[in-house]
Amino acid sequence: MKNRAWFFLIPTLFLVSISAFIPLMTVINYSIHYIFAGSMPTFVGLENYAEVLADPAFRGALGRQLVLSTLILAVEIPLGIAIALALPRKGWQMALCLVLLGIPLLIPFNVVGIIWRLFTQSDIGPLPELLAMFGYNFNVALDAFDAPATIFLLDVWHWTPLAALLSFAGLQAIPDAYYQAAEIDGASAWKTFRYVTLPKLKPVLILAVLLRFMDSFKIYAEPLLLTGGGPGSSTTFLSLHVARKAQSYDLGYAGAVSIIYLFIVIVFCYLFFQIITHLGKGEEG
Repeated sequence: MKNRAWFFLIPTLFLVSISAFIPLMTVINYSIHYIFAGSMPTFVGLENYAEVLADPAFRGALGRQLVLSTLILAVEIPLGIAIALALPRKGWQMALCLVLLGIPLLIPFNVVGIIWRLFTQSDIGPLPELLAMFGYNFNVALDAFDAPATIFLLDVWHWTPLAALLSFAGLQAIPDAYYQAAEIDGASAWKTFRYVTLPKLKPVLILAVLLRFMDSFKIYAEPLLLTGGGPGSSTTFLSLHVARKAQSYDLGYAGAVSIIYLFIVIVFCYLFFQIITHLGKGEEG
């Protein structure tokens, strides 16, 4: 009976395999050909990959992407845990806080970009006006520091609630008996968090880190609407770099970047999973 259940999964597995396999094979095929503006494809082997790896524009976009993703993980995960710890555990206050936290997550990417464009625009936005009161001349369109800093703040505003909600769900699943035992042993608040809360949150933290890392690597609509990738190339992250190459019909190069892009995401997700999974294992043993 148990084996028969797999038959019901076969149609779904078949559709998922086809929908993922065909686009991936198409991109791999593009990546080993020279294809430009509708010309006949010419097989070039790994030349496109060598061109991508030697391209300063690609290395710059990758560097900016890694810095942004690192900052996002370093800020959003701890901040999400802190917010989850501060939330009420029951009653209408808990429901209200969860609803308020979920609002940014409901806003589409392009709307978030437009909201922050209006919020940070030099002539009408409240943020430049507020910072001018403290003597800081904020200009997201012209300043190569203000633009990526604004993209970072935008992402923290948009996605920290996800880390908070996942952490809150993990906290709710921890039995009170663990905390009662820690209290009887006279453990401090920090030791209770370090040796009880944090290890029990590990599964949801793995999920939060992987989701936020993959999402941060896909950031596209927000920098496109907010800064257009500028000023200069200060907010041209990997997704924008790939899109521009594809829009310029350099499909061989775009295909090679896409495969390298996918490889980087898979490698980093694997490393994050291994690191978080093995954290604390020595102490548990």
